[in-house]
Amino acid sequence: MAVVAQVSQQSLRAQEKAIADRFIGGFPWPMVIWPFVNTTVWLSLWPLVFAGLLPLWAGFLIALLNLSVSYLPSHDAQHNIIFPEGSRWHWFNEFVGWVSVIPMWIPLSVLRVTHYEHHRHANHPDLDPDYPMAAPTALGGLGKAIVKSQPRHDRYGETLNRLGTPASRKAMLHAMIARVSQYTILAALAWSGHVWEALLLWWLPLKISSVYINFYLSWAPHRPMTQQGRYSDTRAFRSIWGNIASSGMQYHIIHHLYPTIPLYRTPAAFRALRPILVQRGCDLGGM
Repeated sequence: MAVVAQVSQQSLRAQEKAIADRFIGGFPWPMVIWPFVNTTVWLSLWPLVFAGLLPLWAGFLIALLNLSVSYLPSHDAQHNIIFPEGSRWHWFNEFVGWVSVIPMWIPLSVLRVTHYEHHRHANHPDLDPDYPMAAPTALGGLGKAIVKSQPRHDRYGETLNRLGTPASRKAMLHAMIARVSQYTILAALAWSGHVWEALLLWWLPLKISSVYINFYLSWAPHRPMTQQGRYSDTRAFRSIWGNIASSGMQYHIIHHLYPTIPLYRTPAAFRALRPILVQRGCDLGGM
């Protein structure tokens, strides 16, 4: 019986991989166009507001949207989906990733190292950089997201220091440069009489969007963050705001199973893989 069960599991895994392979590959145009448009719009807010061509309140709302959607293209770049490592065009993958997070002012290197650790140790209390988001309820998750968005309350620095690899040391240097340069720019803007622009076009949208990103990318697809294992550390869920407004995270289980499937293809991949995920006993959240 054990042999039959093993063969059955191997067959199921082969079917699963064959389906997933249909959604891997090709050039992810949406994830390439997205960051260049988004970052250009955010950068254009500054001269438009300074020149009085755009009201500051409108600039704030647009900046909030820009900051809220700036992470996801870098997420695909972190996994080398645009062009894989070893490709002559891999530099473009990195370029897209760095451009994407200019509004967030977080180095791609930091995001990649810590995100890979999240994949290796999802929901591990000591090793998952996103574990500080663990909470049993949405209200608790929102509270954790607010705390995590404050300085020195995430686990990224701790993770980079713990790893001690060449990649993590480089990321720590990049993080230090980013933090110093950001504070310098904000201070210079305030000193030159543009404190409200600094507050409403960057600092406050960054704080608010960080709460949104942590809630939907860390808490919602992993709650309550008590399970570990390939088919149990991530879940699907139905958001009242829909898939787009929840940053495409309703189908995040697909990303953990097959990280090189582009974000915009995860809904279709989920629908194709759903019968197998049901057999695996995955938490599909009513999807």
